[in-house]
Formats: sequence, structure tokens, C-alpha cells
Amino acid sequence: MAQLRQDHAAFLTRGAKVVVVGPEDAAAFDAYWRKHDLPFVGVPDPDASVLKRYGQEVNLFKLGRMPAQVIVDRVGIARYAHYGHAMFDIPSNAELLSLLDSLNPAQI
Repeated sequence: MAQLRQDHAAFLTRGAKVVVVGPEDAAAFDAYWRKHDLPFVGVPDPDASVLKRYGQEVNLFKLGRMPAQVIVDRVGIARYAHYGHAMFDIPSNAELLSLLDSLNPAQI
């Protein structure tokens, strides 16, 4: 999440909203967000309902949920999805920002 924090303003200038979904319950999520003063939205997903909707992988041998990044446009269509195969398999902010630049601004 530190990576997203670094370039949060760059996402906003492209009309994007960063939303992080995690397996913790609401109380744990709230405590973490307050402690780290994160500038974007955090959504607790302890029952994995969002995980299931977007096809995020769970691998108990690799610490649980594998990373997933999805760019969803304003009408709810997923325009890009990256499903990591390890905890470090995450696209760079530069890659995500370039993808946003390539999408039609009217659709983001």
C-alpha cells in the first residue's frame, strides 16, 4: 500500500479512485487506516465476497490471498486485471498509470 500512497495524487489527476480490498474485518481495517493515515478507500472483505466476484486467488501455501489489481471503469466494467502468483507480483504504479492513460478518459 505504500506504493499506492506514493503516487496517489497521480491516480487522482487521471480521474481514478484507489480502493484497497483486504481480508480483515471492519475494526482491523479501520485501525490500520487510522494508524497509517492512508489517503484512499479501504474495504474490509472478511467473507471474501469481493474476492470471489473478481476471481482473486487464495493460496494458503503463499500466505493467503494473492495480489490482484483491477481497473474498473465508471460503469463497472473491468478494463484490466492482474492476478499475482506471489506476494511480490504486483504491477508498478508506472504501469498502472500508463494503462489509465491509454484508456478513454470518458470511460474511467
